[in-house]
Amino acid sequence: MANQGQGANRDLDGLTKVAREAADAATSGRGLPPVHLWNPPFCGDLDMRIAGDGTWFYLGTPIGRPALVRLFSTILKRENGKHFLVTPVEKVGIKVDDAPFLAVEMAKDVDSRGPLLRFRTNVDDWVACDADHGLRFEAAADGGMVPYLHVRGDLWAKVTRALYYDLVDIGEERVVDGRPRFGIASGGAFFTMADAEQMREAF
Repeated sequence: MANQGQGANRDLDGLTKVAREAADAATSGRGLPPVHLWNPPFCGDLDMRIAGDGTWFYLGTPIGRPALVRLFSTILKRENGKHFLVTPVEKVGIKVDDAPFLAVEMAKDVDSRGPLLRFRTNVDDWVACDADHGLRFEAAADGGMVPYLHVRGDLWAKVTRALYYDLVDIGEERVVDGRPRFGIASGGAFFTMADAEQMREAF
């Protein structure tokens, strides 16, 4: 993908070719590449950034092709708090302002475990929210909460503000460790958002 110190000079077409070859060779066009099994040498940083609104930039210019963003997202990996694009033979660092994905749509379902929420990301992955793909909530600057959904590996999707309010609408109170808590039930798990009293005062 890139040589040490030369990541920013890599042309997008060349990067796309390498990424597509790696993904196709690993999956034969099925599923996602097993990036968790790939540990190639680090080849430098690339001038690529994922903004807080989910837009991917290359050399400061938005990548306007959704299929290309989707392709790069399949070879994304996070290690020690830093994000990389990886193939079996190369690894380059990229910058992520917040989370690499956005959760932009939510579907409510029911399975044998009870309520089940499914989220669609901005790269068209559907993720079922359960104990393996949980929700976490962080305090926002405006005093509210910002939800994040675990997508895979150490990669997360920031849940959009509109969906956050949808989550509040379907939230419920439960006693957790002896304390009343407000949270979200999905996939047989309960994801605590805040103290129940705090949520009653806020809403």
